[in-house]
Amino acid sequence: MAEVAECLDFEQLSEEERNKKIEELITANKNTDGALMPILQSTQNLFGYLPEPAIRRVAEALGKTYSEVAGVVSFYSFFSTTPRGKHTIQVCLGTACYVRGGKAILEAIKEYLGIEMGETTEDRMFTLEVARCFGACGLAPAITVDDNVHHRVKSVNIPEILEQYRNESS
Repeated sequence: MAEVAECLDFEQLSEEERNKKIEELITANKNTDGALMPILQSTQNLFGYLPEPAIRRVAEALGKTYSEVAGVVSFYSFFSTTPRGKHTIQVCLGTACYVRGGKAILEAIKEYLGIEMGETTEDRMFTLEVARCFGACGLAPAITVDDNVHHRVKSVNIPEILEQYRNESS
């Protein structure tokens, strides 16, 4: 299988450049068994999500129906059909985190960012999700921002935690 596109800063590429890279990837891999998942992953890396026209193009190129490819996209939680933020925030609502204030943490993040669960901020900086357990029950409540776990989080600390990621990106 030809090299899968690295996770790029998708905003640095033009739409035309993204589409060209998808075409190159499809051409190099369309006759390879099991090409669908890597092509979808690369496409998502190029756009930051899987837009409907890209899903249609992949389906067409691989000789699959749109509904078959869209079904794969909707089945796997790591695929997204809506634009995602540069940083993904996950709030643990497993039993320990929930009991120790996880719901209040979620509400504080929603209020601070002005988004609901599953949404992305207008500036595409943050996407908010819920998770069931990070395995950090003794440090509850916990959230992750990308791969970083923040434990014993308090609602009043939400601005400080999130602004460090916003400032990193500037």
